[in-house]
Amino acid sequence: MNKPEGKYAWTATVGEKGQIVIPKQAREIFGIKPGDTLLLLGDAERGIAIPPKGAFAEFFSSAFQDMDGDNK
Repeated sequence: MNKPEGKYAWTATVGEKGQIVIPKQAREIFGIKPGDTLLLLGDAERGIAIPPKGAFAEFFSSAFQDMDGDNK
C-alpha cells in the first residue's frame, strides 16, 4: 500500500508509569530532542494530537494577544 507523501503512522507502548517512547524515526523527522517540551491536545471523541514543536510558541503568542492584536 502506498502512503501519502509526508504522512506517517507509528505505535507506542505505554509503560507502567504512563510514559510513552516516541519512535526514533518520528523524533528525527520532527526534530524532537531530550528535554523538549511537547504540547498534547486531547478531544474525548477524536483522541490525542501532538502538534509540531513550533506550534507551542505560536499557540501561546496568539492566546496572549491583547484586544488590538498587539503582542505585549
